[in-house]
Amino acid sequence: MSEHQNSEIITKQKIDKAINLLKEQKPKEREDVSDREAIRKMRRYIEKLTSDKYGYSYNEVSEMLKGLGINLSGSRIKYLLGELKKSSRRRHQASDNGDSSTSENRTTENQQAVVESSEAEEAPVNNTKSKSKKQLKAAEAAT
Repeated sequence: MSEHQNSEIITKQKIDKAINLLKEQKPKEREDVSDREAIRKMRRYIEKLTSDKYGYSYNEVSEMLKGLGINLSGSRIKYLLGELKKSSRRRHQASDNGDSSTSENRTTENQQAVVESSEAEEAPVNNTKSKSKKQLKAAEAAT
């Protein structure tokens, strides 16, 4: 009760100023991000390195990142990239309704072909499973 008695009077004008101050605040930058968010931010560069042109494996990328204190296995990086591709494909399919979606799908398919070829060198057993899942999803999307 003593805190309440000593508090300053809050006017409507102060509340309006406080609301404006609070509204203007930007989100804080977090120091730590999830492994999914980290891979999302590095996706373009990882895909470039694991392309046929550069020829790095996911395990080699993993070793590079370990030197910076980012401890993700090659298989985890590969999995997270696959998840990001799935979610972005779903977003594109939901938002695109015209001819532009056809060209974007071709681009995605071309990118997949590059990744699949590098994945085939690493883990042929997993690649077979991935292809069957991809074929199922393609059949569902065609329906």
